[in-house]
Formats: sequence, C-alpha cells, structure tokens
Amino acid sequence: MHLETYISDLLYRYECVTVPEFGSFLTQRVSASIHSSTNAFYPPKKILSFNEQIQKNDGILIRYVADVEKIPYEVASKKVAKHVKSIKSYMTEGETISFHNIGDLTLNSEGRMLFEPSYHLNYLTDAFGLAQFNSDTITREVLKEEVEAVEKVVPLTVTPEKRQSRNYLKYAAVAVIALSLGGFLASKFYVNQIETHNQIAQEEASQQLETKIQEATFVISNPLPAATLPVKKLSGNYHIVAGAFRIEENSDKKVEELQAEGYNARKIGVNRFGLHQVVYASYESRLEALKALQDIKKNDNKAAWLLVKELD
Repeated sequence: MHLETYISDLLYRYECVTVPEFGSFLTQRVSASIHSSTNAFYPPKKILSFNEQIQKNDGILIRYVADVEKIPYEVASKKVAKHVKSIKSYMTEGETISFHNIGDLTLNSEGRMLFEPSYHLNYLTDAFGLAQFNSDTITREVLKEEVEAVEKVVPLTVTPEKRQSRNYLKYAAVAVIALSLGGFLASKFYVNQIETHNQIAQEEASQQLETKIQEATFVISNPLPAATLPVKKLSGNYHIVAGAFRIEENSDKKVEELQAEGYNARKIGVNRFGLHQVVYASYESRLEALKALQDIKKNDNKAAWLLVKELD
C-alpha cells in the first residue's frame, strides 16, 4: 500500500492530513523571500511538519483511499491501520521510514518521533511553475555627487561672449520649430486629401457590389441533407494539470503533444501568476478524475496534479 502517495495528494488541498493512530502531517504557507547575502529568490511555498499528538481519525485520508481504490470505508480503514502497525514495528527496530516527497521519520532515544521534511516538492498550488533562482547584485552609480564635486573644484562661469552666442542658438531653435510645424501642417493636409479620395472610391465600389448582389439569382434544386457530427463536450470542474507555461506558444505545443497521445488536452486559461495552464482532461466526477490522475502519475507524469476549479 503506497500510503505516502495518498498523503501527498491530500497535502495539496488540506493543511492537515491525519493518519489514524499514528500522527498528522501539517502544512503552513510561507511567503516568497529573498536571501540577503546570496540574492536567491525563493517562491511562496508550504512547509511541512509532523505532530504525533494529533492521531484522531478525521476521515479525510480513509475516505480518499476508499474512493481511489473503490473499496468500502471499513476495508480502507483496516488497510491503513495494518500499514501503520507495520510502520511502527520498523521504527521500533531503529529504522528510518521515508515518505516519498514528504520526509523521513525516526524515533529518538526517548521514543519520540523526529521528522525531517523533504524540500523536493512544493505543495502550494498557487506557486506551481515557480522555481528558485539567483539574481546578481544591482550596483548603482551615483553621478550626482561626482558632478557636484567637480563643480566645487572648477566653478562654471558665463561670459558676455557666451551669452551672445546663446542668442544665436535661440533664434536657430525658433527657426527649426517653425519649419517643422509648417512641414507637419502640409503633411497633414496631404494625408487628409488621400483619405478623402480613398473613402469616395470605397463607397463607389460598395455600391457596385451591392448592385451585382441584387441582380444575382441563386437556385438550389437538391438541397443537401443536414449533417450531424458528434462533439464531445470538454467540461467539468476537475482538471488534471499537465503544466503551466510563461510563453503561450509552449503551452500550445504541449496541448498538441498530449492530443497526439490520445488525451483530451486543452488550455484552461491563465492563473494569477500569468502562466498558461494545460490539462490532460477535465471531468465532471471527482472519482473519475482521481482514477485518471492515478493512471497518469503511474504511466506518464508523476508531477501531474488535480485542480478543482469552476471555469467561466
């Protein structure tokens, strides 16, 4: 029984997943951060912890196991209890129990459980597609202080000769502006003339086309029978996500690849981070979606996950 697979699926949706008579895996949302010395950017995520004091069965895990394996609730409860008993016996013998993509559990000398979380998977769905990256330090040149330092050493002076030369520059600037304005007005008048001519020609062509249409006669002696094509409706609020892409062309390529493999793949829009989301398929039934997700994770993509969302 792959208990860690079921726990991992539920950690995307719940902040607490309890394993009856064993303990609870907890998640806590952490905002994005930047390391002050390495300039590394860390996206928002969920950090994992374990509390062996919370062992009361809340029904979430057992119900999920029963739905996925299509067995009664009581049978699923017995399977989980048997698996927990086996895990405890291994831990008592000093072995470390590893839950894939979740973390490792061991017993200390006092018989208490120690949990070391795994950082290979981010269970925050809002941060899907975001990864850690490093940014180079930004250095800014303060030119204003350098200019002020030069002015203190070499003060700027304006002589009468320089003032007179500046008058010529002023008149030259006025002349350039006047020439530019005249050229702009002439160009605008020419463009208006062309637009008027094009509008008249377009109206004449439209009148001739309307006359020919009115003179034409269409006769259909044997109308063709109406064709009925079956169209499969791509709907449902349960979506199996294949990936999210910053560039829309990459999402289109992913859709074509999945459709070539036989999936009813499509794009379901852009998420809050501007990423184009691509899904294998959408389902009306949650059980049907979970069964398809298990098959895809087993045969195609272990990183696929279930998104519950009502599309507009």
